[in-house]
Amino acid sequence: MTIPIGKLALYTLFGGIHPQRTLPILLDVGTDNPKLLEDPLYLGSKHPRITGKTYNDFIDMFIEKVSKRFPKVLLQWEDFSKPHARPLLDRYRKKICSFNDDIQGTAAVALAAILSALNAENQKLKDQKIAILGGGSAGLGIADYLVQEMKAEGLSEKEAYSRFYIVDIYGLIHNKLSSIEEGQKPFAQDYLQIQSWVVKNPNYISLEDVVHHAQPRILLGVSAQPQTFTQPIIETMASYCRRPIILPLSNPTSRAEADPKDIIAWSEGRAIIATGSPAIFVPYKQEVIPIGQCNNVYVFPGVGLGIIAAKATYVPDEVFLKAASILSEYAPMINNPKASIFPSLKDLRNIARHIGIEVARLLIEKGFSTQTSTKGVENLVDSIIWYPKYSRITRR
Repeated sequence: MTIPIGKLALYTLFGGIHPQRTLPILLDVGTDNPKLLEDPLYLGSKHPRITGKTYNDFIDMFIEKVSKRFPKVLLQWEDFSKPHARPLLDRYRKKICSFNDDIQGTAAVALAAILSALNAENQKLKDQKIAILGGGSAGLGIADYLVQEMKAEGLSEKEAYSRFYIVDIYGLIHNKLSSIEEGQKPFAQDYLQIQSWVVKNPNYISLEDVVHHAQPRILLGVSAQPQTFTQPIIETMASYCRRPIILPLSNPTSRAEADPKDIIAWSEGRAIIATGSPAIFVPYKQEVIPIGQCNNVYVFPGVGLGIIAAKATYVPDEVFLKAASILSEYAPMINNPKASIFPSLKDLRNIARHIGIEVARLLIEKGFSTQTSTKGVENLVDSIIWYPKYSRITRR
């Protein structure tokens, strides 16, 4: 229960959600660990993990009961396995007001990091090429939000997709690969555009090949493969880009694609870095360079606050794009190139309020709310923000 309790504590701490209005839930679908099944002190369900129709029926029953007991609930999906996370979100998001923080929150924070870095350099996302190491749900979720932002900046859908170079276990994803997954297809590079590349192995176009030939300015890692952002890759990026944007997002630290101190050294202190695990500062020569952490806590408390205030019936992806845009406005790096890409956590209560107001406004305007007017939306949000203060007691 530590994860749902911890998440809800952050809703209270930063989003101002009253703790009495929160409920941590853990869905126990069994375990395939034989030691736990034989342990008399194990508190979980002592049967193998349920799968297939049994699993789906169980989730159906859960959603039915929650919807009946709490018809105005906001449900946050958290820590579901890769085969279940996206299908569950797609299946239930129109049946119950819900979102998946691992997919949508992670993508929003990564988008905010990139927008912050580009804003500091007076650059636009639509003008960038992006390489992503990892073609799973996390990488595709981030890429989807980046595509939507590029379209908002004026690119066509086809132009936006063409800006991406996604590398998975089969190498660069292109339209001649037989192993391409459905969600990867829009991002597949046209093989005719890359067949002239001189590569070591034409059957496996590596990340190093991509960086050398495509010259992306932005590099993201969601592969959980440590030390895959190698010195040649970083040095190549630093050779054609004054300030490359590099996000080794896999966690824990032991799974990160690179160590921030190595990225700093290989880029001669010029790379803009955000990580998936805490890093804080890296000493370099006579400087101390701050490292931002792409932590979902920058987004989900404010998003939840806005959804609750608006009494939303549905959570569209535009909510997270709006949150990312607002968060990027608070980047200290915009005013100081040597500052962090993310604001201090001490500012997060005010940032969450700002996000909450704009999320509520968007939901009302889009018709995904039981509220009919955006008039007084700030007061609406402020009215539900809880502060941990004792009530005043008077003696009679």
